[in-house]
Amino acid sequence: MSIVEQFKNRTPKSRRLFGRAVGALPGGLTHDLRHQHPYPLYVSHGEGPRKWDADGNEYIDYHGGHGALLLGHGRPEIVAAVRRQAARGTHLGGSHEQELRWAELVTDLIPSAEKVRFTASGTEAAMLALRLARAHTGGSKFIRFRGHFHGWYDQFVAGYVSRFEGAAPAGVPPEVASAALIADPGDEDAVLRFMDAEAGIAAIILEPTGAHFGAGPLDPSFLSFLRDVVTDSNIVLIFDEVVTGFRVSPGGAQAHYGVTPDLTTLGKVLGGGLGGGAVAGRADILSHLDFEAAAKAGREKIGHPGTHNGNPLSAAAGIAALEIVAGTDACERANSSGEALRRMLNQVLTDEKVPWSVYGEFSGFNLFTNPGNRQVLPLEFDPARIDPSELTGIDPELLGLVRLAMLINGVDVTPRFSGWISAVHGDRDLRQTAEAFQRTIGMLKKESVIEA
Repeated sequence: MSIVEQFKNRTPKSRRLFGRAVGALPGGLTHDLRHQHPYPLYVSHGEGPRKWDADGNEYIDYHGGHGALLLGHGRPEIVAAVRRQAARGTHLGGSHEQELRWAELVTDLIPSAEKVRFTASGTEAAMLALRLARAHTGGSKFIRFRGHFHGWYDQFVAGYVSRFEGAAPAGVPPEVASAALIADPGDEDAVLRFMDAEAGIAAIILEPTGAHFGAGPLDPSFLSFLRDVVTDSNIVLIFDEVVTGFRVSPGGAQAHYGVTPDLTTLGKVLGGGLGGGAVAGRADILSHLDFEAAAKAGREKIGHPGTHNGNPLSAAAGIAALEIVAGTDACERANSSGEALRRMLNQVLTDEKVPWSVYGEFSGFNLFTNPGNRQVLPLEFDPARIDPSELTGIDPELLGLVRLAMLINGVDVTPRFSGWISAVHGDRDLRQTAEAFQRTIGMLKKESVIEA
């Protein structure tokens, strides 16, 4: 029986639910990353490092709430905090003490965070950060890096998954896309050329660990380079730490690398599994949101409403999560498990004589399927020596089968075969994941997807 047929046999309720979904949702989906042939998995509940689908099948979960669940599913302290707040009110239509405590935790942990403004998502945080940079500098253009993700906002989609030359993707006006000056990650000369040739650059924005949480690795020295070149310029350096914030370390990638940006965008772990984002950074830049500061300076204030900015439920969950991050070794445990899992999966590839590699940093992992047929030793693979476009270039059909086989074997990874490891993934979870990966390789060989 084929991999696809085995998946169908295990998940009849997911198939029926997807049949209903296509009648109500475009493509039957609410998030592009859930696209999967023959249909997406429908999940009923989660606990710790595991979750269960609509048919009752159990999975070790590395989707991790799209990276939000550093502390796993159903963390008792977070659940209790949300229940307490829900009983008091889900939306009080006013300022509340929870949002203040939430902001204080962010300023305590994130080096760049002199002030904080909450948003409803990481995408909204990137939108606001760019507007703040433009208001502060008077510029309109910005430098971004090919493949780096900053949400689905019009300004940021060119150069992410399509239109890598910078042309406008579907639905985006060309004049909007043209504001983005797109450089290759790590290309110092390109940054300097843009700074010399282009007037009105307001910001430089990037993921500090490289595209997709290190799927396209970035030399940390590039962060120091950017910090140095913008320090004496009228350009705002923005770190997109929506994924890395409170995950790489309690203070994010900027604390780990010792490089402090002017603004930081946050999300995911920030909300403890509920929706929420934030811009944190220099007080003088954030003052563009301040009524009194704007009036005193004689300038127009940036308008920033938002029904769910600082939502009480998200604040309650976020406070509980950040207090755990600040007071425990959660980040360290997740990073240690990440290192162990990558090593175990590469041992499987070595044993099975498959010239692929699982690579990554901190609590993330990515699969390199070697489309160029390089000589690859999985345990010795150095992703820094491979062009990022080759590293992150994927064969959707191949990886689709890999993911289905992993699901059949009780493990959920993303469609790119990447994932986020939590602080509650234990030795048993890692061993079972490696065993599932070995069975998956066997299934792929049986179907002649890879050579036996």
